[in-house]
This record gives sequence, C-alpha cells and structure tokens, in this order.
Amino acid sequence: MKKHLSTIFLVVLLLAGVSLLLYPTVSDYWNTLHATAAVTSYAQAVRELDNEKYEQMLQQAQEYNRGLLKRENPFLLGPEEREAYPSLLDLDGTGIMGYIEIPAIDVSLPIYHGTEDSVLQIAVGHLEWTSLPVGGESTHCVLSGHRGLPSAKLFTNLDRLTVGDTFVIRTLDEVLTYEVDQISIVLPTETDQLLPTEGMDYVTLMTCTPYGINTHRLLVRGSRIPYEEAEQIMEETASEEAAASTWEEKYLQGVILGIAAALVLILVIRLMGKRQIGEMEPAEFVVTMLVANLAAILRQCTTFFTFYGRKTMPDTLNIR
Repeated sequence: MKKHLSTIFLVVLLLAGVSLLLYPTVSDYWNTLHATAAVTSYAQAVRELDNEKYEQMLQQAQEYNRGLLKRENPFLLGPEEREAYPSLLDLDGTGIMGYIEIPAIDVSLPIYHGTEDSVLQIAVGHLEWTSLPVGGESTHCVLSGHRGLPSAKLFTNLDRLTVGDTFVIRTLDEVLTYEVDQISIVLPTETDQLLPTEGMDYVTLMTCTPYGINTHRLLVRGSRIPYEEAEQIMEETASEEAAASTWEEKYLQGVILGIAAALVLILVIRLMGKRQIGEMEPAEFVVTMLVANLAAILRQCTTFFTFYGRKTMPDTLNIR
C-alpha cells in the first residue's frame, strides 16, 4: 500500500512540475491568440470603411486632440470630452483604437480605450486624458501596459528598450512610427513628462517598475519619425535581434533538458534493483515511460510555443 501511495505521489508531483513549467508559455501563447484575433477583427473593420466615414473618424480624433490643449486642467476630461471619448476611433464596438508593434522586444498588442484592469490584463490601455494615437503637432499619447503577469508578457520587457529603438502604432489605416528619445523612471505622482510639448509629436509607453515592486513608473518616450527612416533602423538591428532570439531558445531548451535529466536520474536511483520491467508496479512503469520521454515532449512544446508565440499581428493595415 505504501508503495502505491508513494508512486501516486510521484506521478502527481511530476504532473504538477510539468504544469508549472509550461503554464507561463502556454498562457502567453493563449493571450497572443486572443490579441491576434482582436487585431484581425479591427483590420477587417478598417477595410470595410468607406472613405467618407474614414476621414470623418480621423478628423474627429484630430479635433479631440486639439480640444485637449484648451483644458484648464490637463489631467482631467470635461463632461463633453468624457462622453465623446469611448466612441472615438472605436470601429466595431470592442474598444480597440489600433495596435502597437515594438520589434526590439517582440511585442504586438491591441490598444484599448482606458486603463481599467480588465484591459491591462490582456492588452495595452490608452490613458484617457492624453492625446489619441493619430499623431500631429503638439500631441502626446500615453499608452500603459502591465509587466510581470504570469499569464501574458505584455510590457514585461519594456525596460530592454534603449534610445534609438523604434515602435509603430497603427490606427485606422495610418502607420505612425516613433523613435525612442528619452527613458525615465518617475514616481506615480510625477506626471509632468506626460504633457504635450508645443510642436512635438510624442508617444510615451508606461509601465510599473521595479519589476515585482511597482513603486515607480518607467516612461519610454518616442518622437515621431518618417516611416522610411524607421524601416532602415529596423533592418540594421534585425540580424542582432535574430541572434539574441536564437540564444534565448537554446538557453530555454538547455534548462528543460537539464530538468528532464535530473528527473530521469532520480527515477533510476529509485528503481535500482528492479532489473526487469515486469517487476515494476503498473504505476511505476507509467512514471518511467513519462520521465523517459519528458525531454522530447518538453523540447517539442518549447519549439512549438516559441515559434507561434513570436508571430506578430497580421500586417493588414497599409501606409496611407
């Protein structure tokens, strides 16, 4: 009876360990699927817009941004602005106003209205009292995202960006490219850096820092540049990013293979003295087969989720 209990415990422990090992990867992949579906739906809605409706929506957003400059309190929306905000750039009623791509950290996420927790758990939120992401002089759009969630990567690696990196915002059929020109760490109450600057077109990406403590805010500001210039910058860094990605894959596979080898060693020591498979208990035989194939299983899972998790959002929006 004790042998059966110990074997059952070993099986449960093995399954729990594998589940914990794969949960972050599986969960992030699942979130990526949902984000991709959301952006695909948005892109389809953009394609179905006629020119008149398209221009109307773009002009409404630009007029809204100009109106923000006239507020007495730049950190609050007036009653009319608060009423108009949810419908601006909302094509299909989902709350998506576009999406952001950050090639340097392999991020591609939809942008939703507002920064409610329900939004930040799955995507990027637009700080409602800042400019809408349509560009233009004297605008400053602020986008917020979580980091460190076990279920999604989101802005977890935002601190890896450096001055000179680029990111792209796609709103309606517009492609807006920004080059990082300033990185700051501030207190949550220090919001002056989020205000518009006359004549400038800024977007700031914001997340909590330090990782897991969240007492401050990391601000990564980008300044608008021509799309052609951004393409040249991204081409120059593409080979470096590919090399780094390959190293990360090999490292992860090495860790997994090391864990699998350790489990095999433990099981071999446990089963020493049982020279034939026929002498094993049925449950012990099942555990042996699982552990013996664990390395191959985990390696395949790692390859699968790494490959599909890296797929960026569909490039269905064109430069207008």
